[in-house]
This record gives sequence, structure tokens and C-alpha cells, in this order.
Amino acid sequence: MLQKQFFYSFNFRALVALALVFNFPFAALSAPNKKFRPSEKAFKWADKQLRKMSVEEKIGQLVHIGINARFLNQESPEYQALKRQVIENKIGGITVFVGGVYETVHLMNRMQELAEIPLLISSDFETGVGMRFEDTVNFPWNMAIAATGNPEFARRQGEITAREAKSLGVQWAFAPTVDVNNNADNPVINVRSYGENPADVARFAVAFTEGLQSGNVLATAKHFPGHGDTNIDSHRGLPVIDFSRPRLEQIELVPFRAVINAGTGSVMVAHIGLPQIDATEIKPLKQSVKASYTESEIVTENASLPATLSPKVITDILRKDLNFDGLIVTDAMDMSGLTLYFNQDEAAVRAFLAGADVLIKPASADLAIKGLKEAVQSGRISEERLNQSVRKVLAWKYQLGLTKRKITPLESIDTTVSGVQTRQLADEIANNAMTLVKNENKNLPLTKGKKAVVLYITNGEDRFFVGNTFTQTLRGFGLDAERVVIDERSTPKEISEAIEKTKNSEVVIAGLFGRVRSGAKNSVGLPEAGAQVLREVLQNKPETIGVSFGNPYLLKNFPEMKTYVVAYGDMPSLQRAAARALFGDIDFMGKLPISIMENYPRGTGLSLVKN
Repeated sequence: MLQKQFFYSFNFRALVALALVFNFPFAALSAPNKKFRPSEKAFKWADKQLRKMSVEEKIGQLVHIGINARFLNQESPEYQALKRQVIENKIGGITVFVGGVYETVHLMNRMQELAEIPLLISSDFETGVGMRFEDTVNFPWNMAIAATGNPEFARRQGEITAREAKSLGVQWAFAPTVDVNNNADNPVINVRSYGENPADVARFAVAFTEGLQSGNVLATAKHFPGHGDTNIDSHRGLPVIDFSRPRLEQIELVPFRAVINAGTGSVMVAHIGLPQIDATEIKPLKQSVKASYTESEIVTENASLPATLSPKVITDILRKDLNFDGLIVTDAMDMSGLTLYFNQDEAAVRAFLAGADVLIKPASADLAIKGLKEAVQSGRISEERLNQSVRKVLAWKYQLGLTKRKITPLESIDTTVSGVQTRQLADEIANNAMTLVKNENKNLPLTKGKKAVVLYITNGEDRFFVGNTFTQTLRGFGLDAERVVIDERSTPKEISEAIEKTKNSEVVIAGLFGRVRSGAKNSVGLPEAGAQVLREVLQNKPETIGVSFGNPYLLKNFPEMKTYVVAYGDMPSLQRAAARALFGDIDFMGKLPISIMENYPRGTGLSLVKN
């Protein structure tokens, strides 16, 4: 007992030391806030259900499938396949990816009608419901929110997200992202992170979590133990964090500890190798399942066991050391970080034995369930261990209100989702996030009446509409703006014409749309053709104004750019705010939450008014 007391005492002293180093608020390290957990009544209901369930029914509760919702006729093969998962496999939930509002909610209602035990519906709501539901408002990315310096924005975002999620029939949000993005080459986190400082990430993540869970929606801290210092996208391959435990305690685990202490209900574990924590060597499969996210895959020979399958990471660190007793969920099981090395049946068993409660989006739900069933039959998984996780899943369904209302009314959606309050908050965040990093030519603010070319360089398939909101807002201020687009499909003729147009223009604004695209080769970068055009334009027109509508680190590749603005994303609110700031209609108030280069460290941000 004395040893145990000393261990906890030492841990607290270590946390206090970290708080001093990172200027972290001591309140977050003191007595834990009230945890968001199922009530005693919820567990009583779960126990009653558990006693009536077969092993097969229990196993089904652990597996949640993923769908892109669209209209499906009930006799269509797609609908019948989804129906079979609910009726025969008795899956525990569905993760909603991209889809229309009414198509998604209607389809989920159909599945809820078929389910004997209510389905737990989840979705990635990092930027609110707009991240997954078409035609709804997207809040700015986390890094934009951190650029404001005000965690209250994150709290309000969480509150609104909870209200809109419930209106759409979603009870579980896979947010916030609490990864510390201290690697400029990270191809998948980037602006999804609150920044490079662990204490700042913790402050904003705690605020969002408390806001979300105050609306009885389950929050998820991801991607444990931290996906920020990687240069491989786990959708394409297996990233490796070759760090010691002390290093993890200093950086990656700081925000996780804070969010757990603040009472988060769930944590998502990443497909990341940590050889200094679990050196178990794994080999690539001879024939793997190609992940649905990616155009190409990265195979790492002699890799180490992913955190998703590691008892040393999930049970020893997350459960025991961080004292997390909530729901543990895997990242999508069909990502290449897993499928390159493990078949889905074996991966499901290993993830569950490692300590996960819910397995999200397996490449084959049938195989995952088959593997779990065989493991229970053989004694590899005990029924006691099975009951532990199923009991938690069931209790959460009761706590989140699914036993009282599992069918979502359609008539209230258009009075709740994407209303005035949502739009106003998105604009308020954007207006406070605009960051002026360089203004060496002193060519801001702009004045109306000048002939301008807005050169859009995009890494997406959006050449016909990229930057439209930005262009329209610039024109609204009286700028005679011609829109030119370069992407990876641009022909030599289009490239030469774009360069020629910039030469004859009084003002050139380069809109840089290098945005996070999970699974893509050039996720946050610019297409090579676009990069070449930009270099030539900067040589001809050194007064060119660069505006990053995504990856803030792009300045590293174009240090000759003399005017550089970071908008942190392509959301309409951010495009409007960027145009307003260029004309001085609002001031640049944001500060970099990350360091771009030695000359532009975290905290950099110029003000036109002060200048």
C-alpha cells in the first residue's frame, strides 16, 4: 500500500513539474472533474440485458461498421447487406462518414427499427457535424481555434456540436483530436491539431470535451498515444514513434492526461508502432486487404506492433498508468497501418485482448466477428473479459438516451442544425484566427479598384469551385479579381497562361489550398506544377501575397514569399475572414500555434492596426 501511495504521489509531482515547464493550469492537474460515465441505473439496465444475451449477440456489440450514407432502395443489394449486419451479426453500432443529412438520418432510423438493442451511432465531428454531413456548417479546424488563443471558442463549438449531433441521431463524436503536431511533415494531422505546445493542446481539448459532453454526447480523445510527431499517414502505412516513455510523458501524453482528468468518456487508439514501448516485431502479410482510403500504401519492413494491438500501450499505459476507465475504441480497422500486417479476424482478437472495447470499421465485419467468436470458443478470450466490454457498451447506450429514443425525428433537423448561432460562431472563430506571418512589402491592406489575379493552387479535385467564397468576398470589396486555377491536371498551356496573367496584374494573391487529405500521397502539399508556377510568379512578382488555406507550413518551401497569411483551412468562414483581413475590414488577430521556421516561432502574428 505504501508503494502504491508513493507511486501516485510521485506521478502527481511529475505532473506538477510538467505543468511548470509548459505553463499548464494547475486546476487541470488537481482533483479530477466529474467524469462523464454511465449511471448506476445504466449499468443495472446493461446487466439485465447481458443476462439474456448469447455469446454471438455479445460479440456483435463490439463491432461497429462504417458507411457513406446515400439513398438506398430497400430491395437493393447495398441495403440488404447493411440490414444483414444489423439482424444477423447484431452489430453494436454504425460510424457515419460522408452523406446527406436526410439520407443519413433516414437510413439510420431504418437500421434502428431493425435492431433489437439500439445502435450506437458515431461520427468524426472534429469540425462539427459539417465534417461529415453535406450542406451543413463546418467550424474552422482546431489549429485555427488555437490561433485565437481563446479556449472558450472550443467550448462553445463543443456545445453546438452536441446539440446538432443529437438532432442528427449521433450520440458519439470521434473528437477532439488531441495530437501534438510538432512535426511539420505530418501528412495527416496538421491543422486537425490545436498546435505544437502540449499545454495549449490540453487547454483547448478539455474545453471542447466539456462543451460536448455537457450536451450528453460522448467525446473521444484521439489518437492515443499521439499521432503528431509522425511523417507517415496511418491510412497508408504504419507510422513509428520511436520515443521513450519519458519523452511521451513530456509531449504526447500531456493532453491525454488532461482530457482524461477532465472526464472524457472515450479514447481512440491509433495504428502507430512504438518500438521503445512494445518491441514485438511484425511482418507484412504476403497478401493484404487494400485499405479503402488510400491510393497507395507504404510498407515498413520489421515494423513493431501497432498500439491498437498492444496490451503494453492500451492496458498498461492507458488503463493502469493513466487510470482511464472509460470506453476504449480502435481507429478504423481497415486502415493500412493494420491491414498490411494482420488479417481482420486476428486483428480483431488482438485489439480486444489488448484492451479495446469497440472495434471500428473493420474491412470485413464478418471476419472480425468470426475471429472473436472462435477466440471465445477456444478460451483465448474469456467470457468474463467479453462481458466487461459489452456491459460498458450497453450502459453507454442507456446513458446516451437510446433506450428512450432511438428513432430521430426528421422534422426538427432544419430548425436545429446549421442555424444562425452556428454560423455566427464559425465566423467569430475565423475572424479571430487570421494570422499575418510576414508583411515585408507593406502591401496590406489592399485597396479597391485594382486589377488582380487570384492564383489558386489546389491539391484537390475542385478546380471549378476552389476559392469561390474568397473570390466573391474580394470582389465585394471592389477588387477586380480574375480567378486562375492550377492543379495536378493542369496542362503546359494552362500553366504558361497563368504565369502570363500574373505578369500583367497589379496585384497577385496566391491562394494555397494544400489541405489534409487522408490516404493521399501529397496530402498537405501543393502539386508540383503548382509549386513551379508559384516559384516563377514570386520571381516575377515578389510583392505576391500568399494565403494558406490549409497547411500553414508551406512557407518553408517558399521562404522568398514576402507576404504570408495563414487561414488554417478552406471553410467558407475562413475564406471570408481572409478576404476581410486583406482589406483591413478586420485586423489580423491570430497567433501561430506552431513554429513554421526559426524566424517564425509559435506565437508569431503581426497586426496591421498596430503597424
